[in-house]
Amino acid sequence: MSASRRSGTTDELGPQEPERDGADLLAALLDGMDAALCAFDADGVVTHWNREAERILGWTAAEAVGRQGFAGWAVRPADAEEVEGRLLSAMQAPGRQVHEFALLTKDGGRVLVRTQSAAVPGPDGKPAGVYCAFSEVHAQIDLERSIALSEALFDDASWGVVLVDADLRPAVVNAHAARAFGAGRTAVLGRPLGELLAQGVEELESALTHVLAEGAPPAPAEMWVAVRTAEGEQRRCWRSGFLRLASPLAEEPVPLGVGWLFQDVTEAKQTEQEAALLRFRTNQLHRAARAAAECEDPAEAASVHLDFALAGFADHALIDRVAGGAVPDGEGPVRLVRAAATPSGAPGPSLPAGRAGLPVRYADGHPALQCVERIGSVRASAGAARAGAGASEPERAREWAVARQWPPDSVHALCAVLRSRGRTLGVVTFLRGASRTQFERLDATYAEDVAVRIATALDLGEALGGRG
Repeated sequence: MSASRRSGTTDELGPQEPERDGADLLAALLDGMDAALCAFDADGVVTHWNREAERILGWTAAEAVGRQGFAGWAVRPADAEEVEGRLLSAMQAPGRQVHEFALLTKDGGRVLVRTQSAAVPGPDGKPAGVYCAFSEVHAQIDLERSIALSEALFDDASWGVVLVDADLRPAVVNAHAARAFGAGRTAVLGRPLGELLAQGVEELESALTHVLAEGAPPAPAEMWVAVRTAEGEQRRCWRSGFLRLASPLAEEPVPLGVGWLFQDVTEAKQTEQEAALLRFRTNQLHRAARAAAECEDPAEAASVHLDFALAGFADHALIDRVAGGAVPDGEGPVRLVRAAATPSGAPGPSLPAGRAGLPVRYADGHPALQCVERIGSVRASAGAARAGAGASEPERAREWAVARQWPPDSVHALCAVLRSRGRTLGVVTFLRGASRTQFERLDATYAEDVAVRIATALDLGEALGGRG
């Protein structure tokens, strides 16, 4: 018995050989297909059964062809009427009908299948039977899940997904990644990563090259990059995972590129860094307090606080005292005398200065004078004079610092007022060079905490009759 029931009709001219040849060809075609196929005539009798159907259910064509429906062998008796009704209903319905139900295997197991059935027209155009293609649902569902996952990743995912080819250029980009790059999905395709990122390109390309050569790393990597946007460069932290892609169709793995998945964790990392910085600075304040408690000279105690505050915070620092020791709130202009300063040419501890009591010649509008007038912290910066700028810009920064009586390599300044018992004692100034960022609001809070401790030490010295 072949994959279909053959006709045994003859006449006086002998067997109809061409008809048998057509049946053989049809049987060969059906057996060569990957889908499970069966057919029923108008009475529900199985007329065709191919090898894929035999593989799924275990029933051979000889066992299946000629049976009345699936009742008693391929479905449970309780389900037979419903299943037969669904299949034969395709003769009265247009197009294909899709159903899911359980079939029985020859060894008694149950297989959930998805069927697609349609009417087979006879010579007169009326339905003469039904053909049915079916497959195991789990295989179809696996395929549909793979397609759905792919579409979701590239349309709805809340993290960036980029397929990078072997030349390290984006080949496919999802909507989230395109927004992270600040461009449209098609605008980033095929472009070098250096055109999309202003910073962090070397680290990213190194990671992609490693994945192509060695495979995926065991854990995600956090990378800081700078993205070019219409508002300028924005520094972001992307937690990135990588997958090496290879063709599943080749006998030997053929690299197709790298799957790069990333999530923006900038805010979380900044919060984490700020918390770590706060812990470090709090520890420095405690260490400074213990060290200052051992100092007999109030000026030395103030210098100890200054030295501990500098670690990881600024490059230079100086203390300017109000001439005469202190000035109550609301009094007129004050003169400032340099009391202590860190060396500007080499690292070292703060050194006492201004023993002669001569005032520092600060011009009007100097940040230190503004700090005294406002009784609050003041930040200042040389502006465009930054590291890596043109030759004239560092020179302008140098002139800016020298004009303010600060070390010539200073680019950013933060002044905090020294106050105790309702009086202004002076100003502490922290200075950063071009290799550091400008002072932020969090830095001002720390400087004010240091100023309180320095002012307390100096005021204690005056109360004890000393002069800091």
